[in-house]
Amino acid sequence: MSKKNILIVGGGGREHALAWKIGQSEQVGQIFVAPGNAGTAVSCTNVNIKDNDIDGLLAFAKEKSIDLTVVGPEIPLSLGVVDRFQAAGLAIFGPSQKAAELESSKAFAKAFMFQASIPTACSQTFTDFETAHSFLEENWRPDGRGVVVKASGLAAGKGVIVCDTKDEAQSALKEILVEQKFGESGNEVIIEERLFGPEVSVLAFSDGKTAVPMLPARDHKRVFDNDEGPNTGGMGVYAPPPDVSAALIADICKTVLEPTIQGMADNGTPYIGILYAGLMLTEDGPKVLEFNCRFGDPETQVLLPMLDGDLVEIMEACLNGRLSSDMIKNHEGGCAAVVMASPGYPASYPKGLPISGLDHIPAETLVFHAGTKMLGDLITTSGGRVLAVCARGNDLDTAVEKAYTGVKHIHFEGAHYRTDIGR
Repeated sequence: MSKKNILIVGGGGREHALAWKIGQSEQVGQIFVAPGNAGTAVSCTNVNIKDNDIDGLLAFAKEKSIDLTVVGPEIPLSLGVVDRFQAAGLAIFGPSQKAAELESSKAFAKAFMFQASIPTACSQTFTDFETAHSFLEENWRPDGRGVVVKASGLAAGKGVIVCDTKDEAQSALKEILVEQKFGESGNEVIIEERLFGPEVSVLAFSDGKTAVPMLPARDHKRVFDNDEGPNTGGMGVYAPPPDVSAALIADICKTVLEPTIQGMADNGTPYIGILYAGLMLTEDGPKVLEFNCRFGDPETQVLLPMLDGDLVEIMEACLNGRLSSDMIKNHEGGCAAVVMASPGYPASYPKGLPISGLDHIPAETLVFHAGTKMLGDLITTSGGRVLAVCARGNDLDTAVEKAYTGVKHIHFEGAHYRTDIGR
């Protein structure tokens, strides 16, 4: 049997984790990553094509006879990369442009959830500052709960502002709608009731008819210990959270995942790929905070080490409409990942800082590169989130300790990481 050529689109930690897991499949020959990073360069072939260059990606896939393309980030999905590849007769794992609106438009997602009776926070959508301003003035409840103001479009995980006071909410509206802090992503804004409770991420494979979840995961979004400071793309993650039972996952499948897949099919936009539900476990049950339409980052860096099976087989089953629950098996124990970030992240940060110690990490530690690049023989920083240091253990506590042991071996100037991941 001839080996398959795989193209992974993206250049972050998620894509390095995908390359690592896909590389374990006996079906796979060459793996190309566009554009990749210093980590993917070790075991794969990096391709100098940006993830939003759909024409370039398509031309490369044709030239290299790519058998399967796997899309990491949300931007190419929102630009219709899946539709373009399918029109050219090429296999690609991810939802269509229309289905990906679940992530690319929070306004669309909220309307869809209300239509499909999927539990979520009450909200209103606005395109005009004065109307939104007046709504807040008339409806503000001085009960200390506050509101959440969201840019509707893609904002790299930074378009959600939690507001404790009316002044903060009005300021958030002004930043998004008037000052255009998030560009066109803020042309629509959502004012949403603030929910309370622990968060959990549930990522499921879907073939358009069936949704089968991986293990639940919990990430740490704020930049500093004790969940302080601004939101980031994620400073660490662990799986599975001990407070999320099998019964709760079954409830989430019944109330969130299955109605979403059914609702998308009913709308004529069948959902094939990874459906990521970001949930809050409220007193009234789990409620959806947002949907993502791809593998999460950094969730992928713990979910794939816990996944027991051939990822290529699972993805092909999704594409062929033959996904079944018995295909998704997981290892026992737990997995944790600690993100090492550049000094200053999530604000401005330096690039080109040399990274040392990667050759000396313990054998049982995995390091997935995110913001790294090769400078001659040196591996240097090139992004805000630089590395995710991961480890599996027989239990979660052991996994956390192993991950932090790995962190201690790695050095770059001003390296910042949280010390309370999974704790």
